Amino acid sequence: MPEFFKVVTPQQIFDALAGFARLTFEQIDLEHSLGRVLGMDVVSKEDLPARARSTMDGYAVRAADTFGASDTIPALLTTVGQISMGTLSDISIAQGQAVEIPTGGFLPESADAVVMVEYTNPLTDGEIEVTRPVTQGENVLNRADDVAFGEKVLPAGRRIRPQDVGILAGLGITELTAFKKPGVAIISTGDEIVPVTKTPLPGQIRDINSYAIRALVKTVGAISISSEIVRDKPGLLKSALQNALDTSDVVVLSGGSSVGERDYIVEVVSSFSKMEIYAHGVAISPGKPTLLAAVQGKPVFGLPGHPVSAMIVAQVFLLPFLKYLEGEELKKEPTGQRIHAKLAASVHSPHGREDYIRVKLERKQDELAALPVFGKSGMMSTLVKADGFFIVPIHTEGMAAGELVNVYLF
Repeated sequence: MPEFFKVVTPQQIFDALAGFARLTFEQIDLEHSLGRVLGMDVVSKEDLPARARSTMDGYAVRAADTFGASDTIPALLTTVGQISMGTLSDISIAQGQAVEIPTGGFLPESADAVVMVEYTNPLTDGEIEVTRPVTQGENVLNRADDVAFGEKVLPAGRRIRPQDVGILAGLGITELTAFKKPGVAIISTGDEIVPVTKTPLPGQIRDINSYAIRALVKTVGAISISSEIVRDKPGLLKSALQNALDTSDVVVLSGGSSVGERDYIVEVVSSFSKMEIYAHGVAISPGKPTLLAAVQGKPVFGLPGHPVSAMIVAQVFLLPFLKYLEGEELKKEPTGQRIHAKLAASVHSPHGREDYIRVKLERKQDELAALPVFGKSGMMSTLVKADGFFIVPIHTEGMAAGELVNVYLF
């Protein structure tokens, strides 16, 4: 039986992935920018706000006119008009005057503060009492307080969030330079794989991997270009791989990378003239039969056939790499929110192998407990029952109950 010929550590996988170039840029519109990664800094071409605005409903005043105001000795001011939303007023207030103003209204000339309406009392003859003093700039958003002309608003490499979309809209920025989204081709290999719409015969299984990996790919904003099932025939595999290389940025093969005599992926990859194999086997569990190669300059992942192994490997290596291609820093750890939890049971792990232990999280006496979810190889239910997994380091022979672990959520 053939053996793995290039088993590497997880760190070596990440080092190889860092050698691939990021994708190129494209112009996108603001409407479709959410979740995209900026390729260039966004610099403001104007001040925001363009001039001073009120942050409260009340009266625009000269702060000095409210000095010493209180409930017992209020300041008496004369109102000389009202500011309408969305308009610039030609009113200029003098000493002892005030102008009614709504939240967001532009301050009139000479005003430098706003008294909240709650601290005023209307009188007859267009006068008001002010029962609380204000300082200069109080309840006012001054010109360029939010963003100044020439200021870097968002840096290159930022994945755009809803609030980022909002500030860009406020600045009138409607077109951005972003990294292209990675296109991923997913190929399930094996004579035993049948479409999910077909009832498997004895010895056959439905195509779990292409659906699961396609769903994972979408969670990081990448695009599933295509997915197909290919039989274990070298000619068919090579043709499918070449087509995937021609139409996508990343190729993911599931199955056919282990040590079985009928696994042809390494043979097919090696048949290309322009190729390099970085790993055929990784010192991890689950997921040792993982292949990483460059074929015609493009990354090719050969994931294990077992769905559990394939999904774990994808979250640990494929997803961080897709985010890197799209412009983010390559984080050499699994994708997903990381939280601390106390291990509920001891876990053994052989020295020299990085283990990914699925866990279910439970709250116990104000502490978050991580309960290992064990099961036989290939049981998808262990992933469904688990909330995430933690890593037993490669040179550690296990972890004891009560230790704090970093759990990466699914």
